Amino acid sequence: MKNYEHIKTEIRSSNLIIYLSRPEKMNAFTELMMRELIDAMNFAEEENDIRAIIFTGEGKKYCAGADLSTGEDSFNWTEKKKKPSDVIRDAGGVLTLRLFKSTKPIVGAINGDAVGIGATMLLPMDVRIASDNARFGFVFAKRGIVPEAASSWFLPRLVGIDNALKLCYSANVIDAKQAKDINLISEVTTQEDLLNRAIEICNEFTKETSSISIALTRQMLWRMMGADHPMEAHKIDSRAVYALGKSGEAAEGIKSFFEKRPPNFPGRLTDDMPDFYPWWDEKKFE
Repeated sequence: MKNYEHIKTEIRSSNLIIYLSRPEKMNAFTELMMRELIDAMNFAEEENDIRAIIFTGEGKKYCAGADLSTGEDSFNWTEKKKKPSDVIRDAGGVLTLRLFKSTKPIVGAINGDAVGIGATMLLPMDVRIASDNARFGFVFAKRGIVPEAASSWFLPRLVGIDNALKLCYSANVIDAKQAKDINLISEVTTQEDLLNRAIEICNEFTKETSSISIALTRQMLWRMMGADHPMEAHKIDSRAVYALGKSGEAAEGIKSFFEKRPPNFPGRLTDDMPDFYPWWDEKKFE
């Protein structure tokens, strides 16, 4: 495992735990943190023994938002654009698009305040649970900017358009109970139990399941939310069932069922994904 500056990582029971680690700055988000988070994600993708990923924060906060240490120019990116052809991308969006592409389940364990990018980076995660002291804020309108990190795509799909607009228009901070009521998170725990519960959820997902099946399922469900007709889902699940049906994954799944034992799936994500994967063309930033 690498040593990072703005995050920390550890592996527990086949799960990669990623800690946002700037506790003296309330884990405020930086471009370096973004690059380190993506590097940790890439590491997890290449390690077949890592089955799931957990995000949490070090200290009493999850992430207080973007680092505003440069004051009123914190969102002024003019200096980054050296020539007209330079492409300027929102760092939060670069991160959330990487999370969107993950082939492994991602669980957010929100241990305190999650504001701005601290809230929007959670949206592409598969499950979000929070400690009872956590708060969430989509505060962009109070900072004179707009929702970032591709959250205008993710947020309405998770909480509905009415709740998404309320969160962004008011820019109010809500507590964990309110977040659960609108499906922004699925569970509330104590701070002491939070990480163990996140690990428990990951283990539920991965204990007796095929990593190939999970990877395909994750991409199918996330990407089909943007499909224009159920026929698109039918095309992909037909190809996936055909590909896995003739593989060792399905053979082992059926054999273990009849033998009344836990399955031992032979497939490895790095080597055994079906030939048709990925079935989409990557979108370009233009």
